[in-house]
Amino acid sequence: MKEFKFKESGILLVNKPKGISSNKVVNLVKFKLGAKKCGHLGTLDLEGEGLLPVTINSATRLFDFFLEKDKTYETEFVFGFETDTLDTSGRILKTKEASFSDEDLEREVRAMVGKYMQMPPQYSAKKVNGQVGYKLARKGEKIDLKEKEVEILDFKILKKIDKNKYRFLITCSSGTYIRSVCRDLAYRLGTYGSMQCILRTRCGVFCIEDAFTLDEIENGEFQIIPCQDLFECDSIYLEEDEFFKIKNGQHIQKICQDGKHKIFFKDKFLGVGECQNGEVKMILRLSEF
Repeated sequence: MKEFKFKESGILLVNKPKGISSNKVVNLVKFKLGAKKCGHLGTLDLEGEGLLPVTINSATRLFDFFLEKDKTYETEFVFGFETDTLDTSGRILKTKEASFSDEDLEREVRAMVGKYMQMPPQYSAKKVNGQVGYKLARKGEKIDLKEKEVEILDFKILKKIDKNKYRFLITCSSGTYIRSVCRDLAYRLGTYGSMQCILRTRCGVFCIEDAFTLDEIENGEFQIIPCQDLFECDSIYLEEDEFFKIKNGQHIQKICQDGKHKIFFKDKFLGVGECQNGEVKMILRLSEF
């Protein structure tokens, strides 16, 4: 059996550059650390850059926990044409002069804040019948996609770069496609649009200011966030008999407040448990035991 040199679990915040896939970043981190497994908390497109939280070892189980966390992006939209990929790297399919005013743009940006039904792009990492959407799209296959409710929490115009190009700040629910936001905003303005670039600056509680570049990671200049630091709740310390019950999937009786708790045994963080009426059960295991 292969011996893995890095046995701890946690999250490494990576500042992903353009031109490299999220999965490749994950593999680079896994190789550098010698970890058993790694994952990420929300993919970035190949040409996207910015914050990519990489989960290490048992922290890969955090994916569902962070699935619904909001995200913030800085992005640039170009109006006047639409491509097959909904960004400027794609093939232009439609053109229409952008004749809206700055006041029109301000109005429609404000109007998009809230929940709406969004159609994903044909080119995306979304899986359709078990296959990745962009791979099918590259083969010329038309993908039958369904609208999904998303929410834009904040939408601001940061700068007018030139006549048809603007920079925006968008905070949105997980699963929102910024390329689709560009398309939908353009339609509201009576034109077409394509996203030129995107930078993710926040993912849940994580910020890009705390992320490390690939060069820093390669040089060993990084810090990993331990799993226990991700949860703001009280701690429970188990006795030996309680530990074996938890380990075997049983509930234990404990005097503690109802709600979520960090669970420890002999100073080792085991995961997150939930207490109801004095009965504690493990709901998220984050350590091998």
